[in-house]
Amino acid sequence: MKNFTVKKLVIAAVCLALCMVLPFLTGQIPQIGQALSPMHIPVLLCGFLCSWPLAALVGFVAPLLRYVLFGMPPLFPTGVAMAFELATYGLISALLYRALPKKTVNIYVSLIGAMLAGRVVWGLVRWVLAGLTSAEFTFQMFLAGAFTSAVPGLICHIVLIPIIVLALKKAKLFKD
Repeated sequence: MKNFTVKKLVIAAVCLALCMVLPFLTGQIPQIGQALSPMHIPVLLCGFLCSWPLAALVGFVAPLLRYVLFGMPPLFPTGVAMAFELATYGLISALLYRALPKKTVNIYVSLIGAMLAGRVVWGLVRWVLAGLTSAEFTFQMFLAGAFTSAVPGLICHIVLIPIIVLALKKAKLFKD
């Protein structure tokens, strides 16, 4: 299948490896280390660099594999909700980036669209899991978890991802 070239498989593997390592680096930053959402960065990049199936797979597997290897994030409900959120990030960033004209502004459109869709999916999964366990998950909890407490990560992603994508394109390390 054309979408699964060796180069794209290697890029996906590197993105998955970065999902394992980056939380160790940002965890050293007091107060905002976790709020930077370090696992989201490689998954979003994978969406821009690889096909949607690879990017969605990397996103889904990353939090589950990290739990198996390092015990973080907690598997239930955080890891399960993150798996669906990150899979959505990879899926939507890849689909939007390939569907839109190759203009710099559309990197931002693809990124922000993926981030919004991922946050909505995260909220829906948390709501379903709360319903299954008779836990509480209110709309205020959704807003706080998806947006209010995530502001440092959202800003970090909006700044870093386009810069990295443009630098990789300029270096001719990937083609649109």
